[in-house]
Amino acid sequence: MGLDLQDVTKTYDMNSIAVEALRGVSMSLGESDYVAIMGPSGSGKSTLMNIIGCLDVPTTGRYFIDGRDVSTLGEDQLAEVRNTKIGFVFQTFNLLPRADVFHNVELPLIYRGLRPSKRREMTMAAIEAVGLADRVQHKPTELSGGQRQRVAIARALATSPSIILADEPTGNLDTVTGSEIMAIFDDLQRRGNAILLVTHEEDVARHAHRIVRLRDGVIETDTAQREAA
Repeated sequence: MGLDLQDVTKTYDMNSIAVEALRGVSMSLGESDYVAIMGPSGSGKSTLMNIIGCLDVPTTGRYFIDGRDVSTLGEDQLAEVRNTKIGFVFQTFNLLPRADVFHNVELPLIYRGLRPSKRREMTMAAIEAVGLADRVQHKPTELSGGQRQRVAIARALATSPSIILADEPTGNLDTVTGSEIMAIFDDLQRRGNAILLVTHEEDVARHAHRIVRLRDGVIETDTAQREAA
């Protein structure tokens, strides 16, 4: 279970100039692992997240999710992997403004083609996991920033993914609310979810059990931290 990157590179053509965003990145993430990715602007964090999230593919190297080599898949196959193996949580929440909490969380299950009764069961389980069972009929505009991020986390959980990818999940939240959101991630990890988060905030990264620091497209350090009691 988990993911494994093997000597992954990513090169972009910028006005006929080759720009190496990643230069031989190798890392793995096992079941229930909790990893933070850090690094300065231009270090390759976003490119790495896009590849891990199957939003992009490596130029060279291999990438496995749950033992399946996804580095050479086409767009339709990558979309299927995204919908079944990966749960995304974004800084800007990315919720549908006219849909209520239930339908925002249910959306990836609709794409998967599950029958309505199964969708409802999985949707409600995800909503309850983030403490929003009393807000299922509220729309995003009727929720606080912290509640909206909880909806985004529930949507990521709904498909029972192999890994949750969180990109600056507290970036639009105040300190207190951000701490509440990180407590949810901590609890999800204790329940067995693998979590990979990108952050520039040291206090957020300290929640993870490993911190991977990128610089100039390579892993500078990959350091284990003592797990919180």
